[in-house]
Amino acid sequence: QVQLVESGGGLVQPGGSLSLSCAASGIGFRFYTMGWYRQAPGKQRELVATISSFRVTNYADSVKGRFTVSRDNAKNTVSLQMNNLKPEGTAVYSCAARGPSAATFDYWGRGTQVTVSS
Repeated sequence: QVQLVESGGGLVQPGGSLSLSCAASGIGFRFYTMGWYRQAPGKQRELVATISSFRVTNYADSVKGRFTVSRDNAKNTVSLQMNNLKPEGTAVYSCAARGPSAATFDYWGRGTQVTVSS
């Protein structure tokens, strides 16, 4: 079965850094585009970053220059390095997977909580 499991969430001060990881199983990982989404309290879910099978990346304007998405195909993992975190970054962060022929992200993890607070 397909599983995406996030880890690395926690409490961090404004301006601090945190690294999230997502371990995937049950898919041909190296052929999939991977994405990170977040949902803050009272807000809709938004796209944070994506990385394609060719390691082409894109980012939401709100995180550009501060976040970096990467992948390790040998370990079937995708990571999100978050620097200079802001209070508005408080959210549940989820990873998702999209196959090469799919129009949408088909598989989702349960998410990990990130809290940015003093």
